[in-house]
Amino acid sequence: MNPTAPVLAQVTQNPLIPAGYDILWSAVCIAIIAFFLAKYAVPRLTAMLDERAAKIESGLQQAEKAEQAAADAEERIASELADARREAAAVREQAQEEGKQIVAEARGKAQTEADRVTEAAQRQIEADRQAAQISLRTDVGMLATELASRIVGESVTEQALQSRVIDRFLDQLEAAEAEQGAAATTREA
Repeated sequence: MNPTAPVLAQVTQNPLIPAGYDILWSAVCIAIIAFFLAKYAVPRLTAMLDERAAKIESGLQQAEKAEQAAADAEERIASELADARREAAAVREQAQEEGKQIVAEARGKAQTEADRVTEAAQRQIEADRQAAQISLRTDVGMLATELASRIVGESVTEQALQSRVIDRFLDQLEAAEAEQGAAATTREA
C-alpha cells in the first residue's frame, strides 16, 4: 500500500462537512440540552414572563381604576362646587330680599312718623291760626267798639250790641278779602 493513500482519502473529503460521528454526538448533545431547556428553563421563563405580564396587566387595571377614581372625584368636586355656588347665590338673593324688606319697613316707619309729625304740625298750625283769629277778633272788636264810641259819641258797652257790631265788621273784612283773592286768581289765569 501506498503511504500516501490515506492522506489522499482524507484530502478528498470536504473539510467543511464534519465527520458522521461528530454530527451524531453533536445531535445527541443538542437533544439533551434541548430536553433540559424544554423541561426546566422554558417553563421557568414562561412562568416569569406570565408573572410579569400579570403584573403589567394589574398595574394597567390599577391605573385605570385610579384614573376612574380621579375622574369620579373631579366630577364630585365639580358638582359640590356647583351646589356651593347655587347655595351661595340663594343666600345672597335671600340677603338682598331681606335687605329690601328691612329698607321697606324702615321707609314705612319713617313715612308713618313723618305723617304723624306733619299731622301734629298741621294741628298746631290750625290751633295757632284759630288762636290768632280769636285774638285778632277780640283786638279788632275792641278797636271797632272804641272807634264806634268815638264816632257816635256814646259808649257802646252793651255786650250783645258790641258782638253784633264786631261780627258785622269782621264779616265785611272777610268778604273784601275773598273778593280780592278771587280777583287775583282770575288775573293769574
